[in-house]
Amino acid sequence: MDDRYSADVLSPGWRAAGRRVIPTQEATRDLVVEEVATGFCGAVMSVDKKIVTLEDRHGKLRLFPLGSGFLIDGRAVTLVAPTMAAALGRVRTASGSTAVPNARARVARASRIFVEGRHDAELVEKVWGADLRVEGVVVEYIEGVDNLDDILREFRPAPDRRVGVLVDHLVPGSKESRIAEAVARGPFAANVLVVGHPFVDVWQSVKPARVGLQAWPEVPRSIEWKHGICDALGWPHEEQADIARAWQRILGRVHTFADLEPQLLGRVEHLIDFVTAE
Repeated sequence: MDDRYSADVLSPGWRAAGRRVIPTQEATRDLVVEEVATGFCGAVMSVDKKIVTLEDRHGKLRLFPLGSGFLIDGRAVTLVAPTMAAALGRVRTASGSTAVPNARARVARASRIFVEGRHDAELVEKVWGADLRVEGVVVEYIEGVDNLDDILREFRPAPDRRVGVLVDHLVPGSKESRIAEAVARGPFAANVLVVGHPFVDVWQSVKPARVGLQAWPEVPRSIEWKHGICDALGWPHEEQADIARAWQRILGRVHTFADLEPQLLGRVEHLIDFVTAE
């Protein structure tokens, strides 16, 4: 028989008897959770000082304090910061490569990667910077490709001084395609690789959802492209400082290779392979 009176009601643990235990969950990157109070659902992007940053499927970012008040697949959890073991188990560079712990930057190679402008260089640094430092590859921006021939003649590429060039808007019939074809026929062709993406500007290589768009707007040729994009997004664009701030807003939405279009990813990986080949 069940004896309801034999147990000591004041024995240790009596306060917790029958209480629901909410499990803890480490807030590891890409974990999808829902914040109960707001209903905001997103993937974990980062954890910093007991604050977790979530990103929803539209690219919108929200910050919440770690702790209770989260759901995973409808079940309540308490989010906690990842342990060192969990972090080490997922150590990847932003490009998706396996990170090399405590690796020092390699002495720079003679080979170089050239990109058209500052924004291109900042994007490549953010996603591939760790890989480039391990490989000892320096990225330089050359302010457009119109003077690429002069730059190559001054640099004088050779088997141990290769040059990779990333070009915007490399599509058939474009000015950039004609320049690339001229390089391929030139005296340094064997040691220079020119590749490009189809986008008007490197801004477009960021997935539009990251800035809350379904697609990047079509900008008439009569309007400067970046100004047109800022206007479509409702951002100031009267001064160059406005354009710089707009780019920083876009760049701030880029955390890993998953935030970029594949047309750019493959091209940059190709250039890194080319300039690091023995």
